[in-house]
Amino acid sequence: MSAAREYELDEQYEWARPPQGGWTADDLDRLPNLPPHTELIDGSLVLVSPQPLFHMRALCLFENALVEQASDSLDVMREMTVKLDYKNRLEPDVLVLRAGADAGPLDTWYGPEDVVLAIEVMSADSKERDREVKPRKYAGVGIPHFWRVEEDGGLPIVYVYELDPAVKAYQPTGIYHNKLRLTLPFDIEIDLTAIHRRRP
Repeated sequence: MSAAREYELDEQYEWARPPQGGWTADDLDRLPNLPPHTELIDGSLVLVSPQPLFHMRALCLFENALVEQASDSLDVMREMTVKLDYKNRLEPDVLVLRAGADAGPLDTWYGPEDVVLAIEVMSADSKERDREVKPRKYAGVGIPHFWRVEEDGGLPIVYVYELDPAVKAYQPTGIYHNKLRLTLPFDIEIDLTAIHRRRP
């Protein structure tokens, strides 16, 4: 019997007790009443705080720009989880995926082999995760590109990383203010000062 099923039968607890050894990636689909955007890191549930306006505008900016500029061989998705392994299921803010990665309309996660780029927009409660934990885990499963987005004076700063496959670690390739212009993973140009515009 799964840990989630044991919890469903034990109605005296409002919150689930973690099983011995921690939760698994598949438990996220079975545990009742989890808050939206719950992640799993090393078998522990991570609950996400309500996000500020900057975070939501940044998601829209990057999602819209990447959808417009990505080739037909790629797809762009926001706030979908990636099952890295048995004990880790993370939710990047924006993903660029290989087209055709979806197995069906009821999917709740992607495999790391389908991910080309993971983007994390840092919030006050996610600094350590976004700067240290998540990049290490994304690199460890071979996701080739990672961006970390931070806020400065209401505008995004984008820290861009590329995977060194020999050591399974990210190497920094640039820090971008005002305008992001890249050739990998495809030709990308984003006006970072447009974050507050209602339309491109």
